[in-house]
Amino acid sequence: MEAITISQTTARRFVLGRQGLWPGRRWAGQDGTTEALRAIEAVQMDPLNVVARSHDIVLWSRVRGYRPAYFDHALYQARQFFDYGGGLFIYPMTELPYWRLPMRRRGQEGRWADFAAAHQTLLENVRAALRQRGPLGNRDFVGQQRVSNYRGGKESSLALYYLWLTGEVMIHHRQGFERVYDFRERVAPPALNYAASDEEAEQFFARKAVAFMGLMRERAWANGCARFIERRINRTEAEQWLQTMVQRGELAPLQVEGSNERWLVLSTDVPILSIVEAGGTPAMWRPLTTTTDDEVVFLAPLDIVSTRGRAAWLFDFEYLWEVYKPAVKRRWGYYTLPILYGDRLVARLDPKLERASSTLLINGFWPEDHAPLETPEFARALARGLTWLAEFLDARRVNITSLQPTILRTQVQEHIGELL
Repeated sequence: MEAITISQTTARRFVLGRQGLWPGRRWAGQDGTTEALRAIEAVQMDPLNVVARSHDIVLWSRVRGYRPAYFDHALYQARQFFDYGGGLFIYPMTELPYWRLPMRRRGQEGRWADFAAAHQTLLENVRAALRQRGPLGNRDFVGQQRVSNYRGGKESSLALYYLWLTGEVMIHHRQGFERVYDFRERVAPPALNYAASDEEAEQFFARKAVAFMGLMRERAWANGCARFIERRINRTEAEQWLQTMVQRGELAPLQVEGSNERWLVLSTDVPILSIVEAGGTPAMWRPLTTTTDDEVVFLAPLDIVSTRGRAAWLFDFEYLWEVYKPAVKRRWGYYTLPILYGDRLVARLDPKLERASSTLLINGFWPEDHAPLETPEFARALARGLTWLAEFLDARRVNITSLQPTILRTQVQEHIGELL
């Protein structure tokens, strides 16, 4: 199959649009949160709450009127999604039968197999407690021996983590951010409490690896798929597997102008790519209200669009989440977020919610050379984005004294005064 050729602008807009970030928010409310979670493919959770948690910022940037309660409802009440894995991602509950394969393989890995063999009595005691008193969190187990492990400080914590990692238990709900577990059959809908065959699961994840990225370098596919299926894929197997998927019409090869590499896209996305390449906007992407030209969007630290070096090739934009770096080693700020304007990342800002004074404080602002800092359109778009973020955080004030240049700060302050 001959490779399709697209421009870098199309590549950028396609990835943003598939993720619900361009040309503007197209979802709203509880139902919109569910639609967004499905479209994103996998949302990474994080406990840090400087302005809001990363997964909440991911959804706020895509869903008009988003509230964290919508996320909790979708996961822990409606059971439409589940959280899983060392990286702690959110996946649709309909995928659970396929995830039973990597769950089983995690239990067969050396360190976890050794843990289970050495702690059979502990695991049985935890199972018995869950049967009798579940759902339970680690705090419900008292008097446990202390251990030194980054996954937990008590034996019961590691036992619960092992049972969760291997799929025997799931997260029933959370108290704050702490996990409360119960047996899989008590959490998952009965129709989804089964294991797909190994072949079905591997084929599913072979496709999901591409769907998750939107556009994927062919050379990155093997590692991407391997992370899902918990086994290595050598070059020969990868080439044969991809050739088969292309021949079956599941994947399409792609060439991006300016790149010497071969890329992959789902065949079902080719018509959308064609519309975007022609300068159009797919009907299903049309925003409910403002576009990203009218209102900037702040991307979460762990947003798949810009994290893990992806901002470099997609936007020619350098982004590092420096929250775990000492202050003296940071280039930007503690909780720096990229700013999306139109279809480009044009700046970074470091926000903090001062809860005592109900103030959204901007600690720093770092624009790119191409950022249109002196245009009134950008000032209004930035003001709208800050106002919308403040409303989401229930902040009554926005402090932008760090914003430079002065002309931008003055214009943004005037617009915020009109909007907030």
